[in-house]
Amino acid sequence: MDIVRRLALGPVPGDDALETAIALTQFVRGQYQAYGTDRSQQLDDVTSREANRSLQAVLRRQGVAFDPPWSDFPSFRTYWLAHEGRDSWQARRDMLAEQFEPVLKALESVQDQASANELSRGVSPRNHLGWPLVDDQIEQLRHRFATASTPVDYKDVGNRCVGVIEALSALVYDPDLDCPDGVKPLPVEKTDLRIGAYIDRRLPGSANEELRGLVKKASALSHKMKHSPRADRTSSGIAADAVILLANILRRLSD
Repeated sequence: MDIVRRLALGPVPGDDALETAIALTQFVRGQYQAYGTDRSQQLDDVTSREANRSLQAVLRRQGVAFDPPWSDFPSFRTYWLAHEGRDSWQARRDMLAEQFEPVLKALESVQDQASANELSRGVSPRNHLGWPLVDDQIEQLRHRFATASTPVDYKDVGNRCVGVIEALSALVYDPDLDCPDGVKPLPVEKTDLRIGAYIDRRLPGSANEELRGLVKKASALSHKMKHSPRADRTSSGIAADAVILLANILRRLSD
């Protein structure tokens, strides 16, 4: 119930809001069904009302309407007595299904859409790059994108994109190899220049100018998304795809 009460106030940081909405819907439905049948529920009259209110708040954040004709166990009992549920457990289950099934279908539809809109993966025959820090940053990026649902969330996707680029820069840039004699090494914040210097070393010459430009654009897009007040799923997904593919390009170069 501590978690349920927290959810009524807002999203829990680091939580998968969609999975939580599905789980809470199933939990509340199960508790009301237990109350309406064999009385094996864990909630009491007070906490049943709190759970119902939390569920409504969580579903509002997902854009799913939920307004059942009861607010707690006692009002649910009043409802079933007035609607031919006095002597029928099945009638009470049907009443619950009428309210909860459309909600679950709506949430599952969003979940299916999110799965179909998963971030890209490289064509390289590997599940991970083999660079632990970069792999960890990419997994965090994938998780954040999967759980994002608000403009603030999508700005944070941009922030995770920048984290991937910073990890790549720290990994591939070698001042001893990528910095000309007598020139001061590039600072950490110059991620695009540091990665560009690595690409210049691995693929020198004008023939590879486009690849160096790709690095700069991916970096610029990530920083733009990090600060964009209009960040959404499409734009943040494109930025995330760009840095993931950039990571795979650099891993291929390292081979």
